[in-house]
Amino acid sequence: MTKQVQDAYIVAATRTPVGKAPRGVFRNTRPDDMLAHVIRSVMAQYPGIDPHRIGDAIIGCAMPEAEQGMNVARIGVLLAGLPDTVPGVTINRFCSSGLQAVAMAADRIRLGEDDLMLAGGTESMSMVPMMGHKIAMNPAIFTNEHIGIAYGMGITAENVAKQWKVSREQQDAFALESHRRALAAQAAGEFNDEISPFLLDDHYPNLDTRSIITDSRSIGTDEGPRAGTTLEVLSKLKTVFRNGQFGGSVTAGNSSQMSDGAGAVLLASEKAIKEYNLQPLARFVGFSVAGVRPEVMGIGPKEAIPKALKQTGITQDQLDWIELNEAFAAQALAVMGDLKLDPSKVNPLGGAIALGHPLGATGAVRIATLVHGMRRRKQKYGMVTMCIGTGMGAAGIFEAF
Repeated sequence: MTKQVQDAYIVAATRTPVGKAPRGVFRNTRPDDMLAHVIRSVMAQYPGIDPHRIGDAIIGCAMPEAEQGMNVARIGVLLAGLPDTVPGVTINRFCSSGLQAVAMAADRIRLGEDDLMLAGGTESMSMVPMMGHKIAMNPAIFTNEHIGIAYGMGITAENVAKQWKVSREQQDAFALESHRRALAAQAAGEFNDEISPFLLDDHYPNLDTRSIITDSRSIGTDEGPRAGTTLEVLSKLKTVFRNGQFGGSVTAGNSSQMSDGAGAVLLASEKAIKEYNLQPLARFVGFSVAGVRPEVMGIGPKEAIPKALKQTGITQDQLDWIELNEAFAAQALAVMGDLKLDPSKVNPLGGAIALGHPLGATGAVRIATLVHGMRRRKQKYGMVTMCIGTGMGAAGIFEAF
């Protein structure tokens, strides 16, 4: 028997501040503790909800090993103090893991299988480096470079810059604007609604008393935006992945920052909204994922965005806000140019070049930014989209209330 599709709504969305990796504020903070923090924070917004009613916690993580291994979703649920009856599953689609988790949770509600779901993502790039602690790629990469993981992300950005003719000057200008917007947003308090400050305990030895001193401080601001960023500073940075004399243009300054952070979203059916008197922030409209050539993986959103728009029946000009993850300035500019995206609608509060990119958490982090931002500005439709390692792109569409 076919089930009737119903709507899924986001009723709470929050995130930690995003810290720099590997030497930032969260360098010693476990990713499962960050996840537990955001889960507690979204649940605390509706103390009347019976937590036993949560159907599942679907959590994204791009490098699910070590401190963020062992099914970090279930660990985070238990650390957050939710009942043993609340299950958890960790999913991985690299950079879109957090967005994918929300889409999967929404689908469970839309199919009528559950009325309340948790979704989100967590990532510590300080504790678990890019590609993990043990790199064990399939040997096929030595005979077939088309196997996606054979291409370093930076090289794919250089490939995109060359093929789509994105200059070093354009990339640096884009990076500068990312920092400018992020700093302006911080100064205006634009991120306050979405961030759940994290209480950080630092421990220091007192050799005189042979005791441990605990210094507690609340972290409530993203660490990435740099006030001293200028075009002159950016232009002096060396290329990282390809020598400049051989056409290289991608630098640390026009690439996303390695980061630590977590985000969580509480989704509900209309039935649960009425039962618990919940306030919808946004309706989940649709999600799409698409594949592209691995060597130009950054162009992925170019295929995923039209696919998501067609699926939902929404036109591109109806989008008021687009969170396009800035993995690299080169790929963001190529996507914007090919699809003719309005620059004023793309990352109005800055993007990953300034704010950071905690891999599997980024989708959930940017959803929190989007839904709270659209409500403040009384906008209707917004999108979160990103490229994905090995040659994919994802896009999710949301309607604000």
